[in-house]
Amino acid sequence: MAPTPTVDRMTRRLQAADYRTWREQVERTGGCTHPVRMSGHHFITDKHSGDVLSAHRGQVMAPCGNRRESVCVACSDRYAADAFHLLRAGLSGGTKGIPEAVSDKPRLFVTLTAPSFGPVHNRPTTRTGKHRPCACGRWHHEHDPALGQPLDPETYDYTGHVLWQAHAGDLWSRFRTYLARHLARAAGITVRDFSKHARVSFAKVAEYQRRGLIHFHAVIRLDGPDGAVDSTPSWGSTEVLTDAVHAAHATSRLTSPDVNGHRWDLAWGAQIDVRPIKPANASHFEDEHGVITDDRLASYVAKYATKGTGKSEATDRPIRSEAHIDRLQVSQHHRRIIHTAWTLAAPVACPACHPHGEHQDEGCGCDPGHCETCSGGGLVSRTTSAQYLGQIEPDAVDPIDSLKLRRWAHMLAFRGHFLSKSRHYSVTFKNLREARSVFRHEAALDALGIEDPDSVLVVNHWDMTSVGHRDDDERELAAAIADNHRQTRKHRHHTERRD
Repeated sequence: MAPTPTVDRMTRRLQAADYRTWREQVERTGGCTHPVRMSGHHFITDKHSGDVLSAHRGQVMAPCGNRRESVCVACSDRYAADAFHLLRAGLSGGTKGIPEAVSDKPRLFVTLTAPSFGPVHNRPTTRTGKHRPCACGRWHHEHDPALGQPLDPETYDYTGHVLWQAHAGDLWSRFRTYLARHLARAAGITVRDFSKHARVSFAKVAEYQRRGLIHFHAVIRLDGPDGAVDSTPSWGSTEVLTDAVHAAHATSRLTSPDVNGHRWDLAWGAQIDVRPIKPANASHFEDEHGVITDDRLASYVAKYATKGTGKSEATDRPIRSEAHIDRLQVSQHHRRIIHTAWTLAAPVACPACHPHGEHQDEGCGCDPGHCETCSGGGLVSRTTSAQYLGQIEPDAVDPIDSLKLRRWAHMLAFRGHFLSKSRHYSVTFKNLREARSVFRHEAALDALGIEDPDSVLVVNHWDMTSVGHRDDDERELAAAIADNHRQTRKHRHHTERRD
């Protein structure tokens, strides 16, 4: 039987009796391609008379909320908008409860990179910006898939790569600690008293490089002890903050857990970019001195906060088995990164059956078939085995096991958040979501002619029934709706800027 043409399938869906209702629900989600479908009821009743002012019973859709553009365009756009307002509030103030005075404080845009674990194909440039040939002798195009791949995969340090990536969040925490120490030293105060005089506020976003390593873009601001609402101390300046950032970058180090008798010294890469930030009324994204304006910077950071892992050739879904790794449509380099993360966290054999360690193909003399744990593939962890053999304390956790490398193998071992901030930098995503919820609630009451929100009782009861659309046709139509919303926003934005 010949497959049904796509046009015919779409036509039938558009002509279906429930299409209008379905489209209205998808429009409310912005065109979410993985909506959460719920069933239940919703009532608005008058507290005094008991009259039902509005009621709905049946099924509704809620957006999935995924931040990755590669997963859901509609929800990533919403996340990007929230990220922009979160970043913008901390940069320029005058909104979301953040004073305008923050734009006059010392502020830097800092990029911290990973070290080298082996030479890779790249597009080097001269001091004048002219491209030079790669070390392999070729001139690479900017979209050449070879970029970021090792020149010699056999000598590339994949274990060090994975361990650094897994500790990137801890290395950032160490950087923050040393930054405060260097600022305290510059101010002539003790580290213990630093929090009484100043506070370092920040917002950072993680971005994958082509070689599969994370680097951080961070907005760093020097506040008074109470954060954004407090003035920077008199000794605080952009120059002092810049010097402290460079010092913290050079001194932040960690030591990796032991792997086969070897430990890695984990530090930042030699490349660091530190630029002061201008107020929003500056005319350019950056000038000849590398100074960046905060309005464009907020858009820049928000864009990277919503990127999927497509550029890194990783995957958006967790890895479930080693066979899953072999099926991934990724480059050989990124497959080896994922495989290294998977095997570093490999469980060991059941200690009851293998008291001397892993099962050996030759010379072990055991029978895996008699043990349900081993034959079922549910091998115990390295920690459990070591505890059984008395090598570590019963309540201890093996450092490698604590990294949860298998859980984060699909993220190339990166375990952190892609967008994070300090508590006092600006508002939170929760604040923005609550404000949006209140706005929609008030708009619904206004449509019913209700002036006093306290005069009504709102009852919501919903149970999740499924996730996602019913078939590919609905997903394609939802994606088209999301794209239409995006184009409408772009057109409105360009029109407003032109006017």
